Amino acid sequence: MSLDIVVCVKTNPDAQMIRIKNREPVLEAIPYKVGDLEKNALEAALQLRDAAGGGTIRALTVVEGDRKIRETIKEALAMGADEAVIVADPALAGADQAGIAAALAAAVAKIGACDVLLFGEGSTDNYSGQVGARVAELLGWPQIGYAKKLALAGGGIEAERSMDEMIETLAAPLPVAVTVVSEINEPRPISLMNILKAGKKPVTEWTLADLGLDAVGAQKRIVSNLAEEQDRKHVLFAGAVDEQVDAFVNALVKEGVVGR
Repeated sequence: MSLDIVVCVKTNPDAQMIRIKNREPVLEAIPYKVGDLEKNALEAALQLRDAAGGGTIRALTVVEGDRKIRETIKEALAMGADEAVIVADPALAGADQAGIAAALAAAVAKIGACDVLLFGEGSTDNYSGQVGARVAELLGWPQIGYAKKLALAGGGIEAERSMDEMIETLAAPLPVAVTVVSEINEPRPISLMNILKAGKKPVTEWTLADLGLDAVGAQKRIVSNLAEEQDRKHVLFAGAVDEQVDAFVNALVKEGVVGR
């Protein structure tokens, strides 16, 4: 059995590199990387392909605006994807989840060969959890969300997910869209050999016009993105340990944090 799998990959600013200035994130010169849940989806694709005995894995990404993506998507290729498809268009700048889903659905339809469409349950930056379900609806495919275990069964997909105090098992025919959670697997490390091979794998770029689209959805606007305000007193307590403890408790009482 040969399985054609498309993994929708979103790249995000490296959260560990983001600085906060005046309560706002500083994103200039911050490198981008494949999101953590997208890595789980890629690993799930590799395991499904191994179970099927062969197939093709395509990494599909939509670029909002004119940001360069070729170098970043190599991470998905180094993880084991056979090729990558990039949808890049200035009209995608600021597109909302409906717009991104429309572009992804059109790209999947243009790719044609797709038995399983995989997503991370949410992105590292927004975590709206909407895109996978929206794409499935546009394609008219069955969709399984929050999958923590996937297997091929009966010519289709069988998935497990946690639902409060129970484990729910679902089955769906192919083609199917699935969103995965982090518990599904531990992505394998990337070897140096695979990093070198990634640069030779095919990468296709499409615009919205290539997909038969003029524009997609509404433009989203971030009203506020502020870090929690911190009002530090910078109070130093000197003296013996007992004296420092008494002074600290008295300061807390004075601030109304604790009562006597």
